Amino acid sequence: MQHKMLVFTGSSNPKLAEDICSKLGVELGSIKRSRFQSGEIYVNYEESVRNCDVFLVQSLSHPINDMFVELLVMIDAAKRASARTINIIMPYYGYARQERKSAPREPISAKMLADVLTTVGANRVITIDLHAPAIQGFFNIPVDHLTALDLISQYLRTKNIVNPVIVSPDAGRASMAEKLANQLDSPFAIMIKKRPSHNESVITHVIGDVKGKTPIIIEDLIDTGSTIINVVEGLKERGAEDVYVCATHGLFSGNALERLNHPNIREVVVTDSIPLPEQYAEQIKVLSVAPMLAQATRIIIEGGSIATLFKDSGI
Repeated sequence: MQHKMLVFTGSSNPKLAEDICSKLGVELGSIKRSRFQSGEIYVNYEESVRNCDVFLVQSLSHPINDMFVELLVMIDAAKRASARTINIIMPYYGYARQERKSAPREPISAKMLADVLTTVGANRVITIDLHAPAIQGFFNIPVDHLTALDLISQYLRTKNIVNPVIVSPDAGRASMAEKLANQLDSPFAIMIKKRPSHNESVITHVIGDVKGKTPIIIEDLIDTGSTIINVVEGLKERGAEDVYVCATHGLFSGNALERLNHPNIREVVVTDSIPLPEQYAEQIKVLSVAPMLAQATRIIIEGGSIATLFKDSGI
């Protein structure tokens, strides 16, 4: 028996959910979301989800804690309404930077998030470019870890960038930078930095030749933008040309958008995993992950391999 698929959206990124549904050729499900005066979150599915495969679209973007609790309430409501499966389409997995203890008495919040999602009733998580791929192992349910790397590389090819060099802002992004370098047939370099505190970094060394080249900085996310600016200025000090900045997730906290309006940044390329403000600089280019998420959803429902979505299936 073919079970009915229904897609609903939380408050974080309704436009992306609509685009996913458009690609799937289905209507976005009807759900009521509201708040009590006390701030408590209320949701109500306005159509039956009994024995259906339910997909909930929710990025953990700002305000992240509200978005997370709203998602939990949506999962609980679907579970109590006898949904057959509850699949979470979470393009951006918040708290992913707290995936290990780097000091005594710290939490591993990324693991706690996985535990809570599973306990409440999620059956599957679909996400994009986790800050640490090992987070998949925090779950005891299937995790489909997608990547926007192919999407970014396809766009960069259209730019016909002269003498490019792929730059990893730190050792943690080296694997991603190497994959992009292979796709673009370009050399790559790694920046070595130290972090005096959260959201602060100082570039100490550059491994690789960047002089006279056009750097393409690749990151999984851009938060305050301070690290990116430090990398850009460090590259310029070492004789590089103006740079391109690429990231899957554009959090753009605080005045990040103003900070990235930098004379040495030619373009900032991000995806729509997190919605951008209505007004942003012309140098910011937004690529849509809706086709990839729609195809992944189709594969989950109809069967097949998620790896077929990517050139390099070793993600």
